[in-house]
Amino acid sequence: MFLRAALTSFRRGGSSLPADVLSLSDVAVDVAHLAAYNRVCGFGLRDELPATYPHVLAFPLQMRLMTSSGFPFPLPGLVHVGNRITVSRPVLASERFDLRVRAVDLRSHERGRQFDVVSELLVGSDVVWTDVSTYLRREGSAGSGGSSVEPPSPSAVWSVPGDIGRRYGAVSGDRNPIHLNALAARLFGFKRAIAHGMWTKARCLAALEERLPAAYTVDVRFKLPVLLPAKVGFSASAVGDGWEFAVHDIRTGRPHLAGTIAPALSQGGDPEPSLPAETPTGS
Repeated sequence: MFLRAALTSFRRGGSSLPADVLSLSDVAVDVAHLAAYNRVCGFGLRDELPATYPHVLAFPLQMRLMTSSGFPFPLPGLVHVGNRITVSRPVLASERFDLRVRAVDLRSHERGRQFDVVSELLVGSDVVWTDVSTYLRREGSAGSGGSSVEPPSPSAVWSVPGDIGRRYGAVSGDRNPIHLNALAARLFGFKRAIAHGMWTKARCLAALEERLPAAYTVDVRFKLPVLLPAKVGFSASAVGDGWEFAVHDIRTGRPHLAGTIAPALSQGGDPEPSLPAETPTGS
Protein backbone atom coordinates (compact mmCIF):
# COMPACT_ATOMS: atom_id res chain seq x y z
CA MET A 1 0.00 0.00 0.00
CA PHE A 2 2.79 2.44 0.84
CA LEU A 3 4.61 1.51 -2.37
CA ARG A 4 1.42 2.48 -4.21
CA ALA A 5 1.36 5.70 -2.18
CA ALA A 6 4.93 6.50 -3.25
CA LEU A 7 4.04 5.89 -6.89
CA THR A 8 1.35 8.58 -6.69
CA SER A 9 4.19 11.13 -6.57
CA PHE A 10 4.00 11.27 -10.37
CA ARG A 11 0.45 12.63 -10.39
CA ARG A 12 0.06 16.18 -11.66
CA GLY A 13 -3.23 16.92 -9.93
CA GLY A 14 -6.75 16.91 -11.29
CA SER A 15 -9.97 18.84 -11.13
CA SER A 16 -12.30 16.27 -9.57
CA LEU A 17 -12.48 13.60 -6.89
CA PRO A 18 -13.52 10.02 -7.61
CA ALA A 19 -17.15 9.17 -6.87
CA ASP A 20 -16.16 5.78 -5.45
CA VAL A 21 -17.50 4.65 -2.08
CA LEU A 22 -15.30 1.95 -0.55
CA SER A 23 -16.77 -0.28 2.12
CA LEU A 24 -15.94 -3.09 4.51
CA SER A 25 -18.73 -5.25 5.93
CA ASP A 26 -19.22 -7.16 9.16
CA VAL A 27 -16.17 -5.77 10.95
CA ALA A 28 -15.32 -7.32 14.32
CA VAL A 29 -13.02 -5.55 16.77
CA ASP A 30 -9.81 -7.36 17.74
CA VAL A 31 -9.81 -6.70 21.48
CA ALA A 32 -6.04 -7.23 21.74
CA HIS A 33 -5.49 -4.58 19.08
CA LEU A 34 -7.95 -2.27 20.81
CA ALA A 35 -6.08 -2.71 24.10
CA ALA A 36 -2.76 -1.94 22.40
CA TYR A 37 -4.25 1.20 20.84
CA ASN A 38 -5.66 2.33 24.18
CA ARG A 39 -2.27 1.92 25.86
CA VAL A 40 -0.43 3.94 23.20
CA CYS A 41 -2.97 6.78 23.31
CA GLY A 42 -3.63 6.83 27.05
CA PHE A 43 -7.22 5.54 27.12
CA GLY A 44 -8.44 3.24 29.85
CA LEU A 45 -9.55 -0.29 29.04
CA ARG A 46 -13.31 -0.32 28.62
CA ASP A 47 -16.10 -1.83 26.52
CA GLU A 48 -16.71 1.34 24.49
CA LEU A 49 -14.50 2.24 21.55
CA PRO A 50 -12.62 5.54 21.86
CA ALA A 51 -13.94 8.04 19.34
CA THR A 52 -10.65 7.98 17.43
CA TYR A 53 -10.33 4.19 17.23
CA PRO A 54 -12.62 3.58 14.22
CA HIS A 55 -10.38 6.01 12.31
CA VAL A 56 -7.58 3.42 12.36
CA LEU A 57 -10.01 0.69 11.28
CA ALA A 58 -11.06 2.82 8.31
CA PHE A 59 -7.47 3.83 7.47
CA PRO A 60 -6.85 0.98 4.95
CA LEU A 61 -9.99 2.03 3.06
CA GLN A 62 -8.83 5.65 3.10
CA MET A 63 -5.46 4.61 1.69
CA ARG A 64 -7.08 2.46 -1.01
CA LEU A 65 -9.22 5.42 -2.03
CA MET A 66 -6.35 7.91 -2.18
CA THR A 67 -4.06 5.52 -4.08
CA SER A 68 -6.74 4.57 -6.62
CA SER A 69 -6.19 5.56 -10.25
CA GLY A 70 -9.00 8.12 -10.17
CA PHE A 71 -7.62 10.11 -7.26
CA PRO A 72 -6.18 13.44 -8.47
CA PHE A 73 -3.38 14.20 -5.99
CA PRO A 74 -0.11 12.56 -4.97
CA LEU A 75 -0.11 11.41 -1.36
CA PRO A 76 3.37 12.77 -0.54
CA GLY A 77 2.88 16.43 0.32
CA LEU A 78 -0.76 16.22 1.40
CA VAL A 79 -1.20 17.91 4.78
CA HIS A 80 -3.79 16.65 7.25
CA VAL A 81 -5.11 20.00 8.50
CA GLY A 82 -8.23 19.03 10.40
CA ASN A 83 -10.34 16.18 11.71
CA ARG A 84 -13.92 16.19 12.95
CA ILE A 85 -15.50 13.12 14.55
CA THR A 86 -19.15 12.83 15.54
CA VAL A 87 -20.17 10.01 17.88
CA SER A 88 -23.96 9.61 17.73
CA ARG A 89 -23.91 6.94 20.38
CA PRO A 90 -21.22 4.77 22.00
CA VAL A 91 -19.95 1.86 19.91
CA LEU A 92 -19.22 -1.29 21.89
CA ALA A 93 -16.22 -3.51 21.22
CA SER A 94 -18.59 -6.48 21.02
CA GLU A 95 -20.62 -4.99 18.15
CA ARG A 96 -20.18 -5.83 14.48
CA PHE A 97 -20.46 -2.99 12.02
CA ASP A 98 -19.79 -1.80 8.49
CA LEU A 99 -17.36 0.91 7.38
CA ARG A 100 -17.53 3.08 4.29
CA VAL A 101 -15.26 5.81 2.96
CA ARG A 102 -15.59 8.46 0.25
CA ALA A 103 -13.89 11.72 -0.80
CA VAL A 104 -15.96 14.90 -1.13
CA ASP A 105 -15.92 18.68 -1.49
CA LEU A 106 -12.83 19.57 -3.49
CA ARG A 107 -12.50 23.30 -2.97
CA SER A 108 -10.05 26.15 -3.19
CA HIS A 109 -7.84 27.30 -0.33
CA GLU A 110 -5.58 30.33 -0.12
CA ARG A 111 -2.61 27.94 -0.16
CA GLY A 112 -3.90 25.50 -2.74
CA ARG A 113 -6.84 23.09 -2.73
CA GLN A 114 -8.42 21.04 0.02
CA PHE A 115 -10.89 18.17 0.26
CA ASP A 116 -12.51 15.90 2.82
CA VAL A 117 -12.28 12.15 3.29
CA VAL A 118 -15.47 11.03 5.02
CA SER A 119 -15.50 7.73 6.92
CA GLU A 120 -18.67 6.30 8.45
CA LEU A 121 -19.42 3.43 10.82
CA LEU A 122 -22.83 1.80 10.49
CA VAL A 123 -24.56 -0.56 12.86
CA GLY A 124 -27.35 -2.03 10.81
CA SER A 125 -28.62 0.89 8.74
CA ASP A 126 -27.69 3.54 11.33
CA VAL A 127 -24.63 5.76 10.92
CA VAL A 128 -23.42 6.03 14.52
CA TRP A 129 -19.92 7.45 13.93
CA THR A 130 -18.66 9.88 11.29
CA ASP A 131 -15.09 11.04 10.69
CA VAL A 132 -14.23 13.94 8.37
CA SER A 133 -10.51 14.35 7.67
CA THR A 134 -9.58 17.51 5.78
CA TYR A 135 -6.46 17.48 3.61
CA LEU A 136 -4.65 20.37 1.95
CA ARG A 137 -2.77 20.09 -1.32
CA ARG A 138 -0.34 22.98 -1.23
CA GLU A 139 0.07 24.85 -4.48
CA GLY A 140 2.23 27.95 -4.44
CA SER A 141 3.77 29.77 -1.50
CA ALA A 142 3.44 28.24 1.96
CA GLY A 143 3.47 31.70 3.57
CA SER A 144 5.11 32.55 6.86
CA GLY A 145 2.63 31.15 9.43
CA GLY A 146 3.59 29.80 12.81
CA SER A 147 3.38 33.11 14.67
CA SER A 148 3.52 32.71 18.41
CA VAL A 149 0.66 33.74 20.66
CA GLU A 150 0.36 33.68 24.39
CA PRO A 151 -0.60 30.06 25.18
CA PRO A 152 -3.19 29.16 27.81
CA SER A 153 -1.93 27.94 31.17
CA PRO A 154 -1.45 24.18 30.79
CA SER A 155 -3.68 21.79 32.68
CA ALA A 156 -0.93 19.19 32.29
CA VAL A 157 2.57 18.88 30.84
CA TRP A 158 3.22 15.79 28.72
CA SER A 159 6.59 14.32 27.85
CA VAL A 160 6.12 12.82 24.40
CA PRO A 161 8.70 10.04 23.84
CA GLY A 162 10.81 9.85 20.72
CA ASP A 163 9.37 6.48 19.73
CA ILE A 164 5.69 7.46 19.85
CA GLY A 165 5.57 7.69 16.04
CA ARG A 166 6.75 4.10 15.68
CA ARG A 167 4.45 2.88 18.45
CA TYR A 168 1.38 4.64 17.09
CA GLY A 169 2.29 3.59 13.55
CA ALA A 170 2.34 -0.03 14.67
CA VAL A 171 -1.22 0.09 16.01
CA SER A 172 -2.71 2.50 13.44
CA GLY A 173 -1.11 1.15 10.27
CA ASP A 174 0.04 4.69 9.40
CA ARG A 175 3.76 4.09 8.90
CA ASN A 176 4.50 7.29 7.05
CA PRO A 177 8.32 7.65 7.24
CA ILE A 178 8.10 11.19 8.66
CA HIS A 179 6.78 9.66 11.90
CA LEU A 180 9.28 6.82 12.20
CA ASN A 181 12.80 8.24 12.22
CA ALA A 182 14.67 11.52 11.97
CA LEU A 183 16.53 10.70 8.75
CA ALA A 184 13.33 10.06 6.81
CA ALA A 185 11.69 13.12 8.36
CA ARG A 186 14.59 15.34 7.25
CA LEU A 187 14.02 14.25 3.64
CA PHE A 188 10.59 15.89 3.92
CA GLY A 189 11.83 19.08 5.58
CA PHE A 190 11.42 18.24 9.29
CA LYS A 191 14.29 18.49 11.75
CA ARG A 192 13.17 15.34 13.56
CA ALA A 193 10.45 12.73 13.31
CA ILE A 194 7.00 14.13 14.11
CA ALA A 195 4.07 12.75 16.06
CA HIS A 196 0.91 11.70 14.20
CA GLY A 197 -1.78 14.36 14.41
CA MET A 198 -4.37 11.67 15.17
CA TRP A 199 -2.26 10.42 18.09
CA THR A 200 -2.21 13.96 19.50
CA LYS A 201 -5.98 14.21 19.11
CA ALA A 202 -6.48 10.81 20.74
CA ARG A 203 -4.20 11.75 23.64
CA CYS A 204 -6.33 14.86 24.26
CA LEU A 205 -9.53 12.82 24.26
CA ALA A 206 -7.96 10.33 26.65
CA ALA A 207 -7.26 13.19 29.07
CA LEU A 208 -10.96 14.15 28.96
CA GLU A 209 -12.28 10.59 28.80
CA GLU A 210 -14.34 10.72 31.99
CA ARG A 211 -15.97 14.04 31.02
CA LEU A 212 -17.31 13.17 27.58
CA PRO A 213 -21.05 12.94 26.87
CA ALA A 214 -22.55 9.88 25.20
CA ALA A 215 -23.02 11.76 21.91
CA TYR A 216 -20.63 14.52 20.86
CA THR A 217 -18.57 16.10 18.10
CA VAL A 218 -14.85 16.62 18.60
CA ASP A 219 -13.28 18.95 16.06
CA VAL A 220 -9.57 19.75 15.84
CA ARG A 221 -7.26 21.80 13.67
CA PHE A 222 -3.70 20.58 13.35
CA LYS A 223 -1.19 23.40 13.48
CA LEU A 224 2.57 23.03 13.95
CA PRO A 225 3.98 19.47 14.06
CA VAL A 226 5.21 17.95 17.33
CA LEU A 227 8.92 17.25 16.82
CA LEU A 228 9.96 14.15 18.75
CA PRO A 229 10.84 13.85 21.55
CA ALA A 230 8.87 16.78 22.94
CA LYS A 231 7.47 18.41 26.03
CA VAL A 232 4.04 19.90 25.40
CA GLY A 233 1.40 21.65 27.43
CA PHE A 234 -2.21 20.44 27.35
CA SER A 235 -4.95 22.88 28.31
CA ALA A 236 -8.70 22.32 28.60
CA SER A 237 -11.57 24.47 29.79
CA ALA A 238 -15.31 23.91 30.00
CA VAL A 239 -17.35 26.13 27.68
CA GLY A 240 -21.10 25.79 28.12
CA ASP A 241 -21.95 22.12 27.68
CA GLY A 242 -18.67 21.41 25.90
CA TRP A 243 -14.92 21.92 26.01
CA GLU A 244 -12.15 23.84 24.35
CA PHE A 245 -8.69 22.29 24.43
CA ALA A 246 -5.26 22.85 22.95
CA VAL A 247 -1.71 21.51 22.82
CA HIS A 248 1.28 23.82 22.60
CA ASP A 249 5.06 23.73 22.89
CA ILE A 250 5.84 24.21 26.57
CA ARG A 251 8.95 26.31 25.86
CA THR A 252 7.92 28.55 22.97
CA GLY A 253 4.14 28.53 23.35
CA ARG A 254 3.72 27.74 19.65
CA PRO A 255 0.49 25.82 18.97
CA HIS A 256 0.29 22.20 17.86
CA LEU A 257 -3.46 21.59 18.00
CA ALA A 258 -6.68 23.41 18.89
CA GLY A 259 -10.01 21.68 19.39
CA THR A 260 -13.56 21.80 20.65
CA ILE A 261 -15.99 19.22 22.00
CA ALA A 262 -19.73 19.90 21.69
CA PRO A 263 -22.77 17.73 22.44
CA ALA A 264 -24.27 16.17 19.32
CA LEU A 265 -27.68 14.81 18.47
CA SER A 266 -27.97 11.06 18.89
CA GLN A 267 -28.19 8.52 16.03
CA GLY A 268 -26.70 10.61 13.27
CA GLY A 269 -28.13 14.07 14.00
CA ASP A 270 -26.38 17.16 12.72
CA PRO A 271 -23.19 17.95 14.65
CA GLU A 272 -22.47 21.23 16.33
CA PRO A 273 -20.73 23.86 14.17
CA SER A 274 -17.07 23.07 13.54
CA LEU A 275 -14.06 25.23 14.22
CA PRO A 276 -13.57 28.05 11.74
CA ALA A 277 -11.11 27.30 8.97
CA GLU A 278 -7.54 28.31 9.76
CA THR A 279 -4.36 28.48 7.80
CA PRO A 280 -2.16 25.54 8.88
CA THR A 281 1.60 25.35 8.85
CA GLY A 282 1.98 21.59 9.20
CA SER A 283 0.63 18.39 10.73
